[in-house]
Amino acid sequence: MIEPPQMGERSLADLRIQTACLLIIATGVVAIALFWLKAVMQPFVLALLLALGLAPVVDAQMRWIRVPKALAVFVTFLLSMALLLLSVSVVTGAVTQLAANAGIYQERLTELLDWAARTIPVERLGLSEEQVLQPLSGLPMGTVSGILVGTTNAVLDLMSQAMLVTVFLVFLLIGFSGRGEEVPIGVWGEMEVRVKSFLLTKALISAITGLFVGVTLQLLGVELALAFGFFAFLLNFIPTIGSVISTLLPLPVVLMNPELSVSVAILAIVIPGAIHFTIGNVVEPLVIGDSLELHPVTVLLSLMVWGAIWGVVGMLLATPLTAVLKILSDQAEATRPVARLLAGRPGGHAG
Repeated sequence: MIEPPQMGERSLADLRIQTACLLIIATGVVAIALFWLKAVMQPFVLALLLALGLAPVVDAQMRWIRVPKALAVFVTFLLSMALLLLSVSVVTGAVTQLAANAGIYQERLTELLDWAARTIPVERLGLSEEQVLQPLSGLPMGTVSGILVGTTNAVLDLMSQAMLVTVFLVFLLIGFSGRGEEVPIGVWGEMEVRVKSFLLTKALISAITGLFVGVTLQLLGVELALAFGFFAFLLNFIPTIGSVISTLLPLPVVLMNPELSVSVAILAIVIPGAIHFTIGNVVEPLVIGDSLELHPVTVLLSLMVWGAIWGVVGMLLATPLTAVLKILSDQAEATRPVARLLAGRPGGHAG
């Protein structure tokens, strides 16, 4: 009379362990597949999220201007392509200006290294000024050329994927728009509503952030202010780390410009940092709130995981992709603990 219940509990525990192991193995296999197929999956997922973000623009044209669906999709597509070309032109212009000023930056960096070597008491460490400067003699050219090569490769990679993203975007826009007042239902409907709301709100907040940062740097006389404003918009999609990178990004250009005073250089870092802090910690929580139901630690971990799989693109897409994974995990009893863990409620309800 006692053995069957014991065997039943043991079998249930074994089944749960097997399910957990299979889930871990499946996660690893999917991660490897996403890494090896990133040449195709990156443009598709990027186009998917762009389509979800642009679908409200198509719906607004159809609802308020009463234009046909085909025309609304075409106008939205042209608008997105214009913004893409504008972004590429901004980055390309920044690369061109960096190349034109490479000699000035190299000379300025050499002066800063000389000043640091003279100011820092290296004699107390048993070193001479020549011993410190000799290993750093090749740093200026390497630093400038590294910035140019890295930025140029990023632009070329973006342009190479743009055509594939464009093809996916057209067909996905047609499918996601033109539903009128119809509300999507089911698992996909929940994902679509949440991701659409997050992307639209995040894009507006990021655009305001980029505008404020760009205008501030332009008023302070910092070179490449427009490019830094664009990167502030783009990096704002990366939680926490993006704002830090965006704040420190103008630092090398500020240090390389001998015309900027110390006070202006400090303001060029402090004011954008204050903008990111205010918008990220005051405005975004009030506007977006907990719409994706993800714990902050989950967001940071997803940032590292997707960054390891897809690089910078993965970091940009980490938050909405993890939200989709959380919604999917909440649909099955076996994976519901994963959803609760992602929401930061391992002992409660996932959402």
